[in-house]
Amino acid sequence: MTTQRKVIPVALAGRSYDVVIEPGCVLDRFAKHARDYLPKGRKVPFVADRATHRLFSEAVGRSLASVGKEAEWFVVEPGEGAKSWAVLEELCDWLLALGITRSDHVFALGGGVVGDLTGFAAAILKRGCGFVQIPTTLLAQVDSSVGGKTAINTGAGKNLIGAFHQPSHVLIDPLVLDTLPEREMRAGFAEVLKYGLLGDAAFFDWLEANGEAVLAREPEALTHAIATSVATKARIVAEDERETSGARALLNLGHTFGHALEAETDFSDRLLHGEAVALGMVLAARYSARRGELSHDEAERAARVIAASGLPSEIAALGMDCTGETLVDHMRHDKKMEGSGTLPFLLLRDIGAAYMARDVELADVAAFLDEQLQAH
Repeated sequence: MTTQRKVIPVALAGRSYDVVIEPGCVLDRFAKHARDYLPKGRKVPFVADRATHRLFSEAVGRSLASVGKEAEWFVVEPGEGAKSWAVLEELCDWLLALGITRSDHVFALGGGVVGDLTGFAAAILKRGCGFVQIPTTLLAQVDSSVGGKTAINTGAGKNLIGAFHQPSHVLIDPLVLDTLPEREMRAGFAEVLKYGLLGDAAFFDWLEANGEAVLAREPEALTHAIATSVATKARIVAEDERETSGARALLNLGHTFGHALEAETDFSDRLLHGEAVALGMVLAARYSARRGELSHDEAERAARVIAASGLPSEIAALGMDCTGETLVDHMRHDKKMEGSGTLPFLLLRDIGAAYMARDVELADVAAFLDEQLQAH
């Protein structure tokens, strides 16, 4: 393993793009890497949240100045509240006032919220303009910045209004993670673990042995974890861009349980998305063992690795005042709910062998969740 530049292609017919992973590509050499996407004759449009703008706007501005360019910033408040109709309208009006054309690119500098919001605005502005993802959290680097899923939230639920709109380019600078709070780093690591659990047992073994080094942001381990995760997602997205064949659905491992937990905690900081996914993967593993499809030992191994990473592994520890049926009610609003009234579940036959189960009875899931809520 080295920390040298890695380029991972996302191969899509007519819309292929590269994911560049390189220490310093944003903090030191942004203009060099972004030169093909900079507008001519106007300022460079950036979307960032307030914290990311404070941390990185100076470095980006300095790099742009070296090539005679200047940034124009649209700054949102941190958190899921930015993914709203009101902020989307404000952003679109701002971009139109700048004179953005369909051949221009908007730069999303931040975590998944900023990427989702910017990507959706780019998808609908003049029926589609370009955008570049510059993810600044581990969660966004290994997951949301790659694959073209964009969305906002509404009163009906999270990410229910959106579009598939692929970025033109993704720039991942592992050095930006030096400023990431420890809790956010661990939440992102949950998505890294997901790639091992869903389809790469050897990678899960490596993470079990090297997770501490990744979380400590040791350069070689961190770069390897990011690159392996991105390569896995790129392969799955290329195979099933719009989740029609079932391959891409594997990326939702832990999310059905996790989204229900997020909904019950009001999508608040009480449970970050990555933490919900981590606990969701534990529940998926244990439910798989309950169905006799995964050994009890392997289910508890997954739980141990997740717990050792500082992520939640016991639903009872959340102290939620709810029942299994309450959580299942949240699942009934999941966007994956099918017309037949059934909800597909991502379960495990082994570590590294996820599959889609379409025969799950929600009443059984409720009973299982009641057991977990009272356990430990």
